[in-house]
Amino acid sequence: MYVVGIDQSRCIGCGRCYKACSRSVLALVPREQDDDDDCDETGMVMSIADAMDCIGCRACSKACPKSCLTHAAV
Repeated sequence: MYVVGIDQSRCIGCGRCYKACSRSVLALVPREQDDDDDCDETGMVMSIADAMDCIGCRACSKACPKSCLTHAAV
């Protein structure tokens, strides 16, 4: 099961998944704000930088306190 998505609306940008990943699959990016978004939350969130480097170990999901990552067989 490989990482295929991150729910950035739930991500708190803590970096635990980034630190758990040994393959540089994830990157911290600025949170995107929608014009219709009522959320005042700003800052950084995780993003998939290079999904092709994922080896399917799921260490990122195990480290994530908000269960933001989605995995699937590719």
